[in-house]
Amino acid sequence: MERAKVTKEEVTQQDTRFLAVYVESKNSCMVMLSEKEDKLGTLAIAVPRAKDALAPVTSSVLLGDKDVISARMFAEYVASKKGKIALVSVYLDTVTEIQAQGFFMHLIDKIIKGEGQKEPTAT
Repeated sequence: MERAKVTKEEVTQQDTRFLAVYVESKNSCMVMLSEKEDKLGTLAIAVPRAKDALAPVTSSVLLGDKDVISARMFAEYVASKKGKIALVSVYLDTVTEIQAQGFFMHLIDKIIKGEGQKEPTAT
């Protein structure tokens, strides 16, 4: 039985740190995207479409109302890329949702491809 993989990544843009924490298990993944420090924000869930279905990815916001567009967009993106249930949290303090989207997309692509800093796993 394999444990969940945890990856952290960050990028500094416009004198602001943008952070990502990625947790991947066998059937799901979770991404926390935040500004300055790791915090839970608006939380969305997305379920990938079935392999033989023509329907799009299904998503919904579970918590919050500030950054719903980004949370749903990133949850749908991760679910479609990984083929797993995806939970994505977006927390922004001073930067607007539109300003942060490019930075967060860069972080997501980096962690999904496995290029981020992996947390050591206990054996």
